[in-house]
Amino acid sequence: MSIRLSASFRSLLLGATCSLLAASIAVADTPAAASATDSARIEGAGAQAVERLARLRPDIPVVRVSASPLPGIVALEVSGGTILYATEDGRYLFAGDLYELTETDLVNVAEAGRVDERREALASIDPASMIIFPATGVRRASINVFTDVDCGYCRKLHLEVPALNAMGIEVRYLGFPRAGVGSESYDRIVSAWCAKDPRDALTRVKAGEDIPAASCDNRIAEHYGLGQTMGVEGTPAIVLEDGRLLPGYVPADRVAAALGLAPEADAGG
Repeated sequence: MSIRLSASFRSLLLGATCSLLAASIAVADTPAAASATDSARIEGAGAQAVERLARLRPDIPVVRVSASPLPGIVALEVSGGTILYATEDGRYLFAGDLYELTETDLVNVAEAGRVDERREALASIDPASMIIFPATGVRRASINVFTDVDCGYCRKLHLEVPALNAMGIEVRYLGFPRAGVGSESYDRIVSAWCAKDPRDALTRVKAGEDIPAASCDNRIAEHYGLGQTMGVEGTPAIVLEDGRLLPGYVPADRVAAALGLAPEADAGG
């Protein structure tokens, strides 16, 4: 398994996001920060890193400081959910996912803290604002998919929707125009969401067809912002009901396996 730098962090380093440093930094209540002495040390160590980062790159806003499993290293969460790691003296900073090598698997430490936040964030979205392809027969699970209509792998995943539905998996689409709100992709997504038959329109536009331009009261901008805060860096991005994120194209059988469903099971199984 390769470990890559976060795209959102790269964009921050390029100055794509211009935000002010958060006024207050929260110190997480973690087992590693259980004692008052440890909490004070982490707060002090985080303050050094935050102060240096604010001075050098004020466009990278830190919103939370917490302990990490590594001695001498603190975790800095920046706006958008990206986790950076800094030495306690505030001199060195590195980006990337931290993995723990357990007896049976590689565990993404940062990801473990994000699942609850994603689950809670999704609960705040009105399902009526999504385009939903319901399960065939008994609904056994659902997935939330951040999608772009001009994304080749989004189109490939859409071809898997009938198979997912047949396995009892409801597919709930949220709009995530990669070019941003106000772009041509955004306009095409809005046209699909505002069509008389949104499911048909989305299927047609993902097949490369032109659909009539349409506008209405929609929540695409809200979906886009939600995706950014949840760590969505590209499309498609599948978020399971428990908050786990499956980035990129994932075939139907692997989605079913991630949900604990047998691929060959029918909707009534």
